[in-house]
Amino acid sequence: MLKIGLIKEGKLPTDSRVSLTPAQCKWLHKNFADIKVTVQQSSNRCYSDKEYQMAGVAVQEDVNDCDVLMGIKEVPVNMLIAGKTYLFFSHTKKLQPYNQKLIQAIAAKKITLIDYECLEHEDGTRIIGFGFFAGVVGAHNGMMAYGNRTHQFQLQRVGSVNSFQKLMHTYFGLKVPVIKIAVTGSGRVAHGVLEIMNLLGIHEVDAEEYVEKKFTYPVYVHLKGADLYMHKQTGKYNRGNFHEHPEEYSCKFINYISETNILLNGIYWAKNVPRLFELEDMAKDDFTITTIADITDDVKGSVPCNLGDSTIDDPIYGVDKNSFERTAPYLPNTVDVMAVGNLPNELPRDASRYFGEQLIKFVLDDIRKGGSETINKATIIKAGLVNEPFSYMKEYVEFD
Repeated sequence: MLKIGLIKEGKLPTDSRVSLTPAQCKWLHKNFADIKVTVQQSSNRCYSDKEYQMAGVAVQEDVNDCDVLMGIKEVPVNMLIAGKTYLFFSHTKKLQPYNQKLIQAIAAKKITLIDYECLEHEDGTRIIGFGFFAGVVGAHNGMMAYGNRTHQFQLQRVGSVNSFQKLMHTYFGLKVPVIKIAVTGSGRVAHGVLEIMNLLGIHEVDAEEYVEKKFTYPVYVHLKGADLYMHKQTGKYNRGNFHEHPEEYSCKFINYISETNILLNGIYWAKNVPRLFELEDMAKDDFTITTIADITDDVKGSVPCNLGDSTIDDPIYGVDKNSFERTAPYLPNTVDVMAVGNLPNELPRDASRYFGEQLIKFVLDDIRKGGSETINKATIIKAGLVNEPFSYMKEYVEFD
């Protein structure tokens, strides 16, 4: 019998998303006699304790009897239960200093940590994640910020509706002005952004047209790897080589900054990947970008004017184009930045349903059967020890 516990979220601000919805738990119980799901009591979930109980799921405070514990955000050290297997987004694989104590505690407590972010298909594509809904909410918020800045149109907050379907209805009759939007990235985040572009009736154009042509209607360009990066020596782009040696590439986004009003950024970024632009570029006369939704949200990362997280309650801040200091949004000499780290939490029920479907389809069976190569490659800590695929993390985990 595999006993799964859905744990309450302990990180603040509290996240309301879940790994499995009540309907999905009910389906698991009906279809697998060897799976039992228990839900830890919580008042902060997008699905209430009562909804789980009505689906026939036990709801209780004590989850010590469970083998596998599933959360969403990082689990506070004081809430970790020794010897268990955990699944959550640990945000440690890039050796993030702010989560070093967490990973050290996981090792000390002989815990096994499977990180959702590291679950990948054979070709390296992420198996599960909330990226699509991050893209949806991020694109909406970016458009909302531009509307607030220019007073040319108005969008309501995503949180004022409780479903993606209802959000779509808010776009009916909305006329987007003549603007140019750059969308970056090719993963789930970008797919979510493109969904909003299409729902808003914004036309896609190719990169050459975008730069050279003036339009009488709103347009966007979708910039992927080959549009954004080129090898410093050869001038070409090779995806595999770029991911192995990003420092050998330069970024071509500078070609688009004088033609862009809104940047919706969905690219993956790591330390050696060149930024889309540098802070100094913002002070130039031809820098026409006034609104940036940094959906992948790396502080001073691909978007250097990401000066730190904003919040769902207060998602937009300004960055002065000369001093590069954080200010109030919508001022004459600022670029408005949206950098919310938990965007899908604005549509938590939709995001949770989508996440749980991927978890059931591609991951749960492997866990039920005792593991797989896919699970092993996503296991950062195994019974307290750094797992082989993450050997580069040993000093980070063991350093005292």
